[in-house]
Amino acid sequence: MVLGTTSGAGKSWLTTALCRYYSNLGLKVAPFKAQNMSNNARVVPGPAGVMGEIGSAQYFQALAARAEPEVRMNPLLLKPEADTHSQVVLMGQVSAELTAMPWRGRSEKVWPQIAAALDALRAENDVVVIEGAGSPAEINLHASDIVNMRVARHADARCLLVTDIDRGGAFAHLYGTWALLPEDERALIHGFVLNKFRGDASLLAPAPQMLQDLTGVPTVATIPMQWRHGLPEEDGVFDDRTLSAGAVHTTVAVVAYPRISNVDEFQSLKNVPGVRLLWARSPADLGGLTPSDWVVLPGSKSTAADLAWLRAQGLDQAIAQHAGQGGTVLGVCGGLQMLGEALIDTAGIDGNAPGLGLLPLVTTFEVAKTVRRAQAQLGAVQGAWAALAGVAVTGYEIHHGQTAQHPAMAAKGDVAREVIPGIAWQNPAGNVLGVYLHGLLEDAAVLKALFGAHAPTLEAVFDGLADGVARHFEPGVLDALVAQADAE
Repeated sequence: MVLGTTSGAGKSWLTTALCRYYSNLGLKVAPFKAQNMSNNARVVPGPAGVMGEIGSAQYFQALAARAEPEVRMNPLLLKPEADTHSQVVLMGQVSAELTAMPWRGRSEKVWPQIAAALDALRAENDVVVIEGAGSPAEINLHASDIVNMRVARHADARCLLVTDIDRGGAFAHLYGTWALLPEDERALIHGFVLNKFRGDASLLAPAPQMLQDLTGVPTVATIPMQWRHGLPEEDGVFDDRTLSAGAVHTTVAVVAYPRISNVDEFQSLKNVPGVRLLWARSPADLGGLTPSDWVVLPGSKSTAADLAWLRAQGLDQAIAQHAGQGGTVLGVCGGLQMLGEALIDTAGIDGNAPGLGLLPLVTTFEVAKTVRRAQAQLGAVQGAWAALAGVAVTGYEIHHGQTAQHPAMAAKGDVAREVIPGIAWQNPAGNVLGVYLHGLLEDAAVLKALFGAHAPTLEAVFDGLADGVARHFEPGVLDALVAQADAE
């Protein structure tokens, strides 16, 4: 099990790397995270083949493990809809009952299904690599914990505790986390990991030994800072220091509204030569764009609220100006809905709002949620997107809204070009495209058509991560963790 001293310490990254490392040993491997809070989700099979949602991190961890992603790998997913409210997804399906329930009362309700999912994965696999959440030493949450040490105790997991040394205070973070755990839980910590280190590792001495003298726990790895590891980020936006190599020919400005979702699908753009990924939060961020540059409206967990935020920043006018000059605009899922004329919500799902008016479409929100994988072939795409004409694409859909032509506008001849039935539309000028299909820009054929280049494959990324942990962990440590499990 991979625990962290903080969020962002590197748990997801390390878990993914370990999934591939152990898979490369010929073992049957599966990832697991009891509860994930993220609006980055993927569509995977659930019980009886019904499609459901899990966090993107567990999806990629499953691929790294060479396992079929499925809902047991992340039985509880919390998707924030507001600062104090989240949609609760249990075993892949939205639960209105759990969504309405107070957080502390939810734990015992969901624990039996979490434990059952973990037990089943353990029975079916040689190794299960478990990811924790936040920190295991959140003492205000310890009594209702269902994702950190309760999971570790249930599985008798051999735990690694990882910290971000680039933040400073790493040894205090490690010691403080260990010290706040009860003695029986401290005994599960088998090694400390220093992540994101920049410099000469020999200068860390004598701190690792001093820490071991205090805790009995060795520091088993010092992992260098890796700006370009290629793995999609679990949360947040990407750092400009991860720009791809080569002269920039296209800037892709993704509007980073507060409830942005499925942001990980733009990871591939960081790895395309000549493409610069920019996160736009104000009109100034769009000020230097040329018509060949892109503005992207990504997915949103609260489309109406993020649309209101966008207007409050003045970004609506900046986007309209870019589109009016023939600039390339892409809307994905919630972003597609924003590009239309109106959002209609009679079911109280998201909210009513006028759209940006860049596509003659209208979206109606429904209680039923569309969750499915999709394969399609793009039709006669024109203008800025003409290179995609006839390209076969794969991806996934997660949305409450249903979008169609605006009837009154269609009657007057203002009709969007439907390039994938029910999924993708383009304006007559050809510079604005809206799609419900997540993962479009992860498709190798799409990247090749648009940019004439390939991003590194996920297989190459996973193998690179596994090679890295093999180099930077102390010899024999990772193999010994599995050997201990076999011995028991």
